[in-house]
Amino acid sequence: MKQINLNTLRVFAAVARHGNLQQAADVLHLSRGAVSQRIKQLEIDLGVVLFIRGARGVSLTPEGARCRTAVDEALSILQTAFVDIAEGRDRVTLHLGSSTATKWLMPRMEAFAARFPNVSLTTEVHDQPLPRSLGRGEIAIWPGKGPDPKPVHHCRCLTDIRLVAVCSPNFLRPDWPMGLETLLTLPLLQDAHRRWEKLIAATGTGNTDKLLNFDRCALALDAAIGGHGVAIAPTYMIENDLRARRLVEVWVDPDPSDVRLFASWSRDHDGQTRISKIVDWIASEFDGADKPLAQ
Repeated sequence: MKQINLNTLRVFAAVARHGNLQQAADVLHLSRGAVSQRIKQLEIDLGVVLFIRGARGVSLTPEGARCRTAVDEALSILQTAFVDIAEGRDRVTLHLGSSTATKWLMPRMEAFAARFPNVSLTTEVHDQPLPRSLGRGEIAIWPGKGPDPKPVHHCRCLTDIRLVAVCSPNFLRPDWPMGLETLLTLPLLQDAHRRWEKLIAATGTGNTDKLLNFDRCALALDAAIGGHGVAIAPTYMIENDLRARRLVEVWVDPDPSDVRLFASWSRDHDGQTRISKIVDWIASEFDGADKPLAQ
């Protein structure tokens, strides 16, 4: 078997992740033809078919699925190692979701800079939790039903997820208090979590065909600020807009959520104070700041 080029494996991983040649090409800043050629060459070098081509994209063959598992694990090991090698004493990378970055982190950037003037903060936005282990100088914030299971990570609970429905103060709506059935008759703004659909299905009230859908919670909240309807989101994402009176609460989910927000960081930082102080600051910005470490 020929020696496999690392860039070809990156192309394969992107196609496997997106299930679409064009989407992978866009992410990698390559042409669709270049991506297709590299996949074909990899299949020739390995002597197996990795993808089944279809009208709407590609899907992994059994051999392709085995290859993806091996490639993802190898790339994760390399990326974590490179992060450790490249880390500077004053550089921290924060991994988090796009709406958490927009609605929670951005309003606090000035406060972070004042608290840690010698730290250069880099943010990386993800749609899913990182599959690899965190390196030195990295912190991840992500929701989950339980603490980070990776034994190489410390994990701290930041807050419980409490869902609230909000709209612009100028949005025409029935008087407070408002029942759920009344709420579901209003124009509803939904993000990728599809929380309105779940409530409509559970109550039998409302019409999913009338939902205005967004792929990000932050976009749905911005539409609510603009007076286009009612959005539903975790409290920590809307607290700044509530304080500024850009949004008002119209309904609070009475059912407790089984999802919480966690911060994770590498155990390689044991004995160091910089990352611990940053995690302490992050936790202090949440209602659940006094919750103990989840080991």
